Amino acid sequence: MIETLKSRSLLLCAIVLICACAAPQSDPLTALGKGPNTAVDSSNITDAVDGLIVGHRLMAAGEYELALRAYTRAASEQGINADVLSALGSANLKLGRLGQAKKLLQGAVEKDEKFVPAWNNLGIVLSSEGNLLEAKRVFQLAYGLDNGNSEEIRTNLTKIIAKIENTGYTTANNKNDFDLVRRGNGKYLLLKTAKSN
Repeated sequence: MIETLKSRSLLLCAIVLICACAAPQSDPLTALGKGPNTAVDSSNITDAVDGLIVGHRLMAAGEYELALRAYTRAASEQGINADVLSALGSANLKLGRLGQAKKLLQGAVEKDEKFVPAWNNLGIVLSSEGNLLEAKRVFQLAYGLDNGNSEEIRTNLTKIIAKIENTGYTTANNKNDFDLVRRGNGKYLLLKTAKSN
C-alpha cells in the first residue's frame, strides 16, 4: 500500500511538471520584474558614495585618471571648495600636468589659507618646476600651519633645503620623491610620488 502511494505521488508530480512545462508563455522575460518593489533606484547608490572618498581610494591604487573623474564628480556634487581643488590638483600632479596642478592648488589655498595638504602639494609642484626657493617657502608655511605634526611635510621641507644647499644630493640619489598629502576622515593621508627631475 505504501508502494502504491509513493508511485501515485511520483506520477502526480511528473504530471504537474509536464503541464507546467507545456503551458504557453508569451515571453519568459516578462515575468521578470513583476512583483512587489522590483524597481531599483540606482541614483541613490551613486549619491551615497562621496566622490572625494572614491577619488582618494583610486589615487592610492595608482588610478590617477579615474581619480580625476571621481574628483570632478565631487566638484559637481559638493561645489568647488578647497578639498575638491586640492584633490583635483593632486591628481593632475600625479598625471604630470604641472600647470593644471599648480592652478588648482593655488585656487585651493586661496579658498582656505590654512589648508595644509594643498600647501604641501603646491610645494611639490614648485619643486618639480625647479622653483626651489618658492617651494621651500611653501613647505615652511605648510609645516608651520601643521604645527610640525606631519612627518611627511617635515621630510619634504628637509629634502628641499638639502636640495637648495646641495648637501648630499646628487643626481643618483635625488629622485624628487616628495610626499603628496591629502585630507580624509579628518586627518592627512599620504600619497607617494616618484617624479624624476
